Amino acid sequence: MAGSATDYIKHHLTHAKAPHDGGFWSLNVDTFSVSLILGFIFLFVFARVVRNFSVENPGRLQCLVESIVEMVGNQVRDIFHAKSDMVAPLALTVFCWVFLMNAMDMLPVDLLPYIAQLIGGAMGADPHHVYLRVVPSADVNATFAMSLSVMFLIIGFSIKAKGFGGYMHELFSAPFGPKVGPINFIFQLIELIAKPISLALRLFGNMYAGELIFILIALLPWYVQWLLGGPWAIFHILVITLQAFVFMMLTIVYLSLAVEDH
Repeated sequence: MAGSATDYIKHHLTHAKAPHDGGFWSLNVDTFSVSLILGFIFLFVFARVVRNFSVENPGRLQCLVESIVEMVGNQVRDIFHAKSDMVAPLALTVFCWVFLMNAMDMLPVDLLPYIAQLIGGAMGADPHHVYLRVVPSADVNATFAMSLSVMFLIIGFSIKAKGFGGYMHELFSAPFGPKVGPINFIFQLIELIAKPISLALRLFGNMYAGELIFILIALLPWYVQWLLGGPWAIFHILVITLQAFVFMMLTIVYLSLAVEDH
């Protein structure tokens, strides 16, 4: 790995991209692969709990999963008042998946990148040009992908609840009445676009800042790392949990607003 502090930071903030990839449509392989692996871990853990479910003798993992499911279910019941079999599983998936992505920030900064360098060197690549970023939610592409999915769900829920004609009527009638339809449409469009932008940038900004602080701490002497890294890691546990909870809550709120009539 590069010797100077600047090169060290740049190396840790560089994504692993697909071979011969570049430009706007480049694929961040590390973000995609880590997100996919974490998604399968989430499915595996919850499927295992369901298969081994026990009322008389629940294990710790089952109790943890039940607590998460109950928490998410309570939030959905309190916020989303329409009937839908999709919102609760969606909210559960959003919370757990985003939490797992954020939790990758708790791993030692150099651990997985160093392993990737060893593997790359063994395969003939230059270790100094082997990159790996392990926090998918610190990649704005991942956060925007999730938030755009929420935006399409908002549109889908609106059309399902009000019909296509009713949704078009709402776009041109709310909030100022049908007499100023173009102005209403502009405001509705701004509101619709602002939702995924706020979702994406809030999560990305917090996680990118956390990742950068861990990298800066790793540049300090080892005894300072222990002095500063421990308190920051404890605080960051709250951050990664809160950001997952906020992303889930805003998703539920936006879907609830989508099915309500003005």
